[in-house]
Amino acid sequence: MHPAAGTGEVADRVRARRGGHLTPLDEALLHSEPFADGWNILLGAVRSSMALPGVLRELAICRIAALNGADYEWRAHAPIAHAEGLTDEQVAALRLGADTAPLEDDHQLVLAYTDAMTRSVTVPDELSAAVHKRLGTQQLVELTGTIAAYNMVSRFLVALHVGHAESADTSESTESEVTA
Repeated sequence: MHPAAGTGEVADRVRARRGGHLTPLDEALLHSEPFADGWNILLGAVRSSMALPGVLRELAICRIAALNGADYEWRAHAPIAHAEGLTDEQVAALRLGADTAPLEDDHQLVLAYTDAMTRSVTVPDELSAAVHKRLGTQQLVELTGTIAAYNMVSRFLVALHVGHAESADTSESTESEVTA
């Protein structure tokens, strides 16, 4: 798919959130301005307006990327997960089949919740109750919304092959260059 033109009010709003430029994801989304505009508002709120700790947000996002094979999303969010406080070993533990022992108790809980929502959509009552007890109502809602939103992101990226042609060397890209 060729990039959208990236002109007009919607593109300007997306650029404003991105620090002045568009990403390949934005260029795909802008083929539908109403969709791009809604996406920009939703993902802007998920990324910057919630009480959910950034470390838990990024843990969930990276795990979704791993589960759904969204390499572009992984490359975008693994550095942010580091910046939010996850160690190299903890980020590596988010890959499929990796040893999750480096993850703390809260991390393990969020990992299990993310896996349930992403793999089967249904979350066991006991797991929901445990997350609710640990995080409270607001952060449970925000975690659930984050997982739902980034499943949307990863599925969009994978289905349209956004960022697919990029090499693994783009892992040095800045957050604003590649994130949703």
